[in-house]
Amino acid sequence: MSAPAANLRINADRLWESIMEMAKIGPGVAGGNNRQTLTDEDGEGRRLFQRWCEEAGLTMGVDTMGTMFMTRPGTDPDALPVYVGSHLDTQPTGGKYDGVLGVLGGLELVRTLNDLDIKTKHPIVVVNWTNEEGTRFAPAMLASGVFAGIHEQDWAYDRVDAKGKRFGDELERIGWKGDEEVGARKMHALFELHIEQGPILEAKGKDIGVVTHGQGLRWIQCTVTGKESHTGSTPMPMRKNAGRGLAQITELVHQIAMDNAPNAVGAIGHIDVYPNSRNIIVGKAVFTIDFRSHEIDTLNGMVERLMAEAPKLCEALGVSFEAEIVGQFDPPEFDKTCVKAVRDAAERLGYSHMDIISGAGHDACWINRVAPTAMVMCPCVDGLSHNEAEEISREWAAAGADVLMHAVVETAGVVE
Repeated sequence: MSAPAANLRINADRLWESIMEMAKIGPGVAGGNNRQTLTDEDGEGRRLFQRWCEEAGLTMGVDTMGTMFMTRPGTDPDALPVYVGSHLDTQPTGGKYDGVLGVLGGLELVRTLNDLDIKTKHPIVVVNWTNEEGTRFAPAMLASGVFAGIHEQDWAYDRVDAKGKRFGDELERIGWKGDEEVGARKMHALFELHIEQGPILEAKGKDIGVVTHGQGLRWIQCTVTGKESHTGSTPMPMRKNAGRGLAQITELVHQIAMDNAPNAVGAIGHIDVYPNSRNIIVGKAVFTIDFRSHEIDTLNGMVERLMAEAPKLCEALGVSFEAEIVGQFDPPEFDKTCVKAVRDAAERLGYSHMDIISGAGHDACWINRVAPTAMVMCPCVDGLSHNEAEEISREWAAAGADVLMHAVVETAGVVE
């Protein structure tokens, strides 16, 4: 396919105004957004997106997981579509850009093509994936996971939120359960624009991150069991303190990650201690370790080292250690041709860029299992995300959307 002209740019003001308009739906308490999946606010955001897309001449399809597919036809009726998009749902205290930039950047590139009367051989489909965040209904990237065959739809429908409400019931309640079979669509390629959610691009002074890989993940739930006893009357040598096991494993996790840096990270996130009383020595600690790396051998090696060393630490303390992997996916490597299209677009447009690894999971990571996929990233201030103070500049948004448009248009093929 021939490359689009270097002077092809999106309408930066229109993109920014659309992002700010969407941010009015489900406002947070501190300047961000609370538009969690399958809430009334999610439904309202979807309707606004639908209206904008239909005004741009796109036709809508919705699958049985509620994912929205908005199609701009191509000149070849037999050509598979090029997909572009991300998600509109947010964290409970989320920012205005996480996911939203990718969806509205996709809409903006279509609007720009319409303005300039540019036709493509392949159709272009702008997509809003349901429940990328996974905060209300775990796990994250739920709809794209069903699309890619990672999860069964019935299992996804049975996910419940903190109030016991089912995903399937809430999808019907807000009126966004479609009739398309999930995963039946075939893709020529998929591109996703996203804020980095990390500090690297800003620190390096780069406009664009060319995402070559995503990180693989292992969540290991650990249980350290000791013996509950009185903090005041139990002699120190006679204590079986599960809290000490937690403390030493915390340091072990940090050391494992540091020994594999810069190609890996690791930390303990969720922690429960029992009985969680001021004057009772911890009898049991249950916690989850999060290891991530874009190198599968590194990732597996970190887990193996944990499983070898943690039991010995606990045995020396007189407590027991048990562990099981409760979440995992292997590191995705994005399609080399699609990645090259992103890199070439940044070069052609004169934007500074660097190859980067995605530290977070994204819908593109699952779709990569079933179609050629790539991601474009733009910086965010201080790397802050999943926080209402999340911020990007208008210029960063425009640069990311420009690169996205060029990569998509080159892949979809300009019709002269």
